[in-house]
Amino acid sequence: MNSRVEATLDACRNEGRAALIAYLPVGFPSLDESIEAAVALVENGADIVELGLPYSDPVMDGLVIQEATQTALANGFRLSDAFTALRAITERVSAPILVMTYWNPVVQYGVDRFAADLAAAGGSGLITPDLIPDEAAEWLEASERHDLDRVFLAAPSSTPERLASAVAASRGFVYAVSTMGITGERADVDAAAHGLVDRLREAGATHVGVGIGISTSEQVREVQGYAEGAIVGSVLVKALSDGGVPALAALTSTLSGQETKQEPGLA
Repeated sequence: MNSRVEATLDACRNEGRAALIAYLPVGFPSLDESIEAAVALVENGADIVELGLPYSDPVMDGLVIQEATQTALANGFRLSDAFTALRAITERVSAPILVMTYWNPVVQYGVDRFAADLAAAGGSGLITPDLIPDEAAEWLEASERHDLDRVFLAAPSSTPERLASAVAASRGFVYAVSTMGITGERADVDAAAHGLVDRLREAGATHVGVGIGISTSEQVREVQGYAEGAIVGSVLVKALSDGGVPALAALTSTLSGQETKQEPGLA
C-alpha cells in the first residue's frame, strides 16, 4: 500500500523543509466557505490539509476551535457533509486531505462504512486524537481494506511502550503533541516536543508531525530541524474567523514561506 501522506512528507524533506500541515474545521463558517478555505490552504503553500469534524464534546480543542466547531454544528453540520466537502476539495487540489475526528462519530456511523466513504470521497486517512492503538483493531482492519492512513497521537507523558505502540500502528505519520494541554497558540513550542520526537525515533518512527501550539512561521521553521511536519491549527481558524478566506490565504502564505519565495530577488 502507498501512503500519499508519507510521499508528501518525503518530498518536503528532500526539499530541506518540514511539511506545513494545516488544520481547519469543515463546515465553518459555512460548508461552502470551508471548502474554499481548504482549497486556499493548498494554493498558498499547505502541503497536507487536516479537516476537523465538528463534535459536541471537543475535549482536546482550545476555545478558538471549539467556537468554530460549535458554529458549524449550530448551522446544521451533519457527518455526511464532510464527505461532500472532501469530494469538492479533492476535485480541485492534489494535496492529501486527512480528517481529524473524535472516535465516537465514526463508531456511530459504522467504522467500515466510514472508511469506505472516506476513501471514495478522496480522503487520505484519519487522525484520531482519542483513540489509542490498543482499542483500534476495527479501525486498523478497515484502514487496511480501504488503503487509508491512520495517525495516532504521542505525548511527552507517554510511556516507551505507548510510544512504540503508536509508531507501530500509525501510517502516514505519528502526531507528536508538542506540549501538555489543549490546542491553541503559544509563544514558544514546548522544548519537550524535540525530546518527544527523539523518543519516537528511538521507537522506530520515520515520519513525525509536531502539533499543538505552533502559530508562527518561525516555529514552523524550528520544527523542520527535527520533524517531518509542522501542524498549525488555531491561528488559521482565527484568521478565517476574523478576516475570511483572504486573511486565511495571506497567513498560510506567510507560514509556508511562499510569500517570501514570491518576493523579487529572493530565493
